[in-house]
Amino acid sequence: MAVGQYDFPIMHSVAGVRLGAASAGIKTVGRKDTVLIELSEGSRTSGVFTQNAFCAAPVTLCKQHMPIADTRYLLINSGNANACTGDEGLFDAKESCKKVAELTQTQCEQTLPFSTGVIGERLPLLKLVAAIPVAINALDKAGWAEAAQGIMTTDTRPKGASVQVDIEGEIITVTGIAKGSGMIHPNMATMLAYIATDAAVAQSILDELVKSAADASFNRITVDGDTSTNDSCMLMATGQSKLPEIVVNTGGAYDGLKAAVVEVLTELAKNIVADGEGATKFVTVDVIGGTSSEECLQVAYAVAKSPLVKTALFASDPNWGRIVAAIGYAGVRNLNSDIIKVWLDDVLIVESGGRATSYSEDQGQAVMDQERIGIRIDLARGNFQEHVWTTDLSHDYVTINAEYRT
Repeated sequence: MAVGQYDFPIMHSVAGVRLGAASAGIKTVGRKDTVLIELSEGSRTSGVFTQNAFCAAPVTLCKQHMPIADTRYLLINSGNANACTGDEGLFDAKESCKKVAELTQTQCEQTLPFSTGVIGERLPLLKLVAAIPVAINALDKAGWAEAAQGIMTTDTRPKGASVQVDIEGEIITVTGIAKGSGMIHPNMATMLAYIATDAAVAQSILDELVKSAADASFNRITVDGDTSTNDSCMLMATGQSKLPEIVVNTGGAYDGLKAAVVEVLTELAKNIVADGEGATKFVTVDVIGGTSSEECLQVAYAVAKSPLVKTALFASDPNWGRIVAAIGYAGVRNLNSDIIKVWLDDVLIVESGGRATSYSEDQGQAVMDQERIGIRIDLARGNFQEHVWTTDLSHDYVTINAEYRT
């Protein structure tokens, strides 16, 4: 189940990037579950990773490999997270990188490993290694759609986004794929994302760009409040365009590229929410009038994560008392409930400490019957504002996760 109609977009190829997918049979025989991304020599790579203390072996190895050598390959498997697997997990992740290095005549450290799937089970290394040469043979600049399929777990549909923009007279491409449906929450969220551009970007600028773009997109979504052990968002710059290298974080070239990257990441983030496990609603929670961004996000996430709010959304029940309760327990100090206003889309439901005099149940019901719903909250105490995207909580979410390993 997912919210709304979705057609996989046209994916513009990125000069210097090829992708290949293969089936290792890690969880399901015959399903493509192994993806290899190849980058041309001279490419630069940066990423942001999960903040979960039980970060997976591939995340640990990525962090070790990236400072040592320029990345040439990214190896991704679905069906097994290789998380909470100790030294054996690190061994398996490294052996898979060694296999890529052996077959491509590169260094082991030039491959970054990624995994997604069941936590706590050892990676079936022999199956993965056997699929690597097949993925290499399948490498293709047009392989984005197949790669998007290959990284899925409980996703019901692949997720991609691609834009081309004119920056100082050069057409620059930004193309990306992502997976994620459950265990989605900031500090990276079970989410993997791979975004590439043909722009040339200095390493320090790329590092800054991926952090700020992820913060504006993937760190503004929640499905169930659980932060995965494996989250990774990678931004790759091949430098194959004729645009001069971007070496400062100000000015037209940087601003144009940042806008394109944020657009792609935002589209991918919204697609993850729309495909949230069991989701029937796509919900935007806007908080305005805060004294800081942190305060606005505190309130937004209290509402977006509330099981009572989310189940009311699933039932299309305009039980707005659950929303104000969540605002009240968000932990914002000295919050004045008498001046707060709350809307469902454009319908004012709360003002002056109680139900708005203009509000009727029919108005609320009309909004809650929609697939896409907006909740807007004005704290009326400052000039900051933030937003979060979330879902409802359905019977299917429970079923999917109760039966995840069966």
